[in-house]
Formats: sequence, structure tokens, C-alpha cells
Amino acid sequence: MNENNRVVLRPYIKADISVIRNIYGYYVKNSAVTFELEVPSEKQIFEKFEIMQKANHPIIIATINNEIVGFAYASTYRPREAYRFTCENAIYIDKDMRGIGLGDLLLGELLKQAKEFGFNQMIAIVTAGTDASIALHKKHGFEILGEFPELGYKFEKWHNITHMQKKL
Repeated sequence: MNENNRVVLRPYIKADISVIRNIYGYYVKNSAVTFELEVPSEKQIFEKFEIMQKANHPIIIATINNEIVGFAYASTYRPREAYRFTCENAIYIDKDMRGIGLGDLLLGELLKQAKEFGFNQMIAIVTAGTDASIALHKKHGFEILGEFPELGYKFEKWHNITHMQKKL
């Protein structure tokens, strides 16, 4: 990447919703990395991000030349109070920008911000067989804790889930 294509990581703003939906929508329609079967509306995504933003959970936007090319967030793993120090992460990269290190940058910053927020553990729930995502998390110190068979059914096929975890 040359100097003109420098990646900038910045906080999420409400105006990002449309691009976030487009990036995420690609994965909903074309992959099993998310188990959603229909692309959520902008309103649904906005409401989800509004909850995270009000809780001050990390939401990071990656841009190149002021264009959004990816996003990541860490939010409550489960709603019960005892889980309040454990987060689950999500990272999505524009389909045309994969393989240039954006996931590495986003996850590194997400780990930093999640620790600063006060989270103690980060969980990654990865569709088994997504080697790049598993390798990325391992690079950042996540350990595989187990694989759960046939938890999701999408594209006429059962998908296993790999659970990974890192102490912050």
C-alpha cells in the first residue's frame, strides 16, 4: 500500500451505517461467516450499533482515502450481568480489500480498545474452515478452545463453529 492509500482507523459515526450494511450484506449473501440469512435493514444495523455506542463498546472503522473499507467491534458476549467483562468480536472487510492486512490492523486496535474499556476476555466465534480468520486470531494470541459441530445451517449445508478466546 503506498502513502496515498494509508489506512486510517477511526471511531464509528451514524453516517457509516449504509456502507457497513453493504460490506456486511456481501457476507450474508455469499458466505457462512455470518449465520444471518437475510441482510439486516439499515434501521436494524443502526439500532445494534446504537446499543454498542451507548455502552461505549469499541467500534472501529477502517478507511482508505476517506472510503470505508472495513469495520470491527467488540461487544457483550452474552446479556447476563456476570458476562459483563467478556466481549465477542466481529471484523468485516470490504470484499475487494481482503488480503492487504486490514483485519490485522482492526483486530490489533480492537484488542487495545477492548482492554482499555475494561473487558477481561475476548471471544471469537468463527465458522470452522475459515482459515484466514482462524490464523488472524491465532496471530493475535487467541487460543482455540473447541469446535462445535453442525451449529448453523446455511446454503443447504451444516457448518461447524470454532470458539477462540484471548485474555486481555
